[in-house]
Amino acid sequence: MENLASLFVLVFLAITFLQSGYDKFTDWNSNVSWLTEHFAGTFFGNKVAIALKVLLAFEIVAGILCVVGLIEISISGGTAFGKYGASMSCITLLMLLFGQRIAKDYDGARTIVIYLIPALMGVYWLS
Repeated sequence: MENLASLFVLVFLAITFLQSGYDKFTDWNSNVSWLTEHFAGTFFGNKVAIALKVLLAFEIVAGILCVVGLIEISISGGTAFGKYGASMSCITLLMLLFGQRIAKDYDGARTIVIYLIPALMGVYWLS
């Protein structure tokens, strides 16, 4: 149980990104519509669909790596996949943060930082 905090962080990140990816996949049109309006007037304005596909891929990969990391820690005590999952989570969150800053949605950017803190802690603990 020496990796308990790391396990909790990986569960948190897996839930966060797999649910977010599931929502994007199952409610694609609403997400594209809302984000197109959100990014109107920015250089992302006409690239929302492709950016959302990239983000969806990153979220799913991050979530899966976190799940595999949980399994790896539970079975062998290894932390490689957990570290990859937490790192991919940080990259994904930084992409989201960048988008929110470009859209000048500073409250949204601040919210992303709340998720970034435990992801960074996970990278640190699993390194």
